[in-house]
Amino acid sequence: MHNRPEPPLIWLPEDFSGPFPDTRLAFTEPDGLLAAGGNLNTQTLLQAYSQGIFPWYSEGQPILWWSPNPRCVIFPEEFHVSRSLRRTLNSGRFEIRINTCFEQVMRQCAAPRKGQDGTWITDDILRSYCELNAMGKAHSVEVWYEQELVGGVYGLLQHDVFFGESMFSRMKDASKVALHHICKHIDPKFIDAQVGSEHLMSLGARMIRRERFLNLIETDTQSRR
Repeated sequence: MHNRPEPPLIWLPEDFSGPFPDTRLAFTEPDGLLAAGGNLNTQTLLQAYSQGIFPWYSEGQPILWWSPNPRCVIFPEEFHVSRSLRRTLNSGRFEIRINTCFEQVMRQCAAPRKGQDGTWITDDILRSYCELNAMGKAHSVEVWYEQELVGGVYGLLQHDVFFGESMFSRMKDASKVALHHICKHIDPKFIDAQVGSEHLMSLGARMIRRERFLNLIETDTQSRR
């Protein structure tokens, strides 16, 4: 039995302002690719996240918009605290700050990593998310050790969901401490981790169908009307 061929990729005009195409039109291979083009204006980005869509592309590529199926999420009550992480949390060695150096967190997330040739956090991405931070829509959770930034996470807080974009760690457990802080103190409905990995699964993340993911967002949107 042959797989159904993918439809042509949807291209968005430069002055696109939304709404985005139905996520059911996203490719199955590559998983979740929905559209290309458009722009990174703050209102375009906010529209994308409200529909469960996020940008992800490399320098030199057009803007690519994704809504993978299944979706990786972390429910706060399911966040796994290992014994070693518990010791780190109880040690009090780290200080948590919120939104004191958003751009610096993004730049640390964009820094070269072992086994990676480049970064998807382009200058345009950096500029747009810093604008969202200035609007109070994007946030950084920062982990400090002796007045040095050693880890952090940034993302959007929308519809009572923390849409995590990227994280970094310069000391053992630093990014895990940031995620723990989001779960225990920001307490969103869930953290959108976008694409699963062994590391995220070890922290209690799980994969849910895109339909359920979108229903969770839509339910909260309706409750706030």
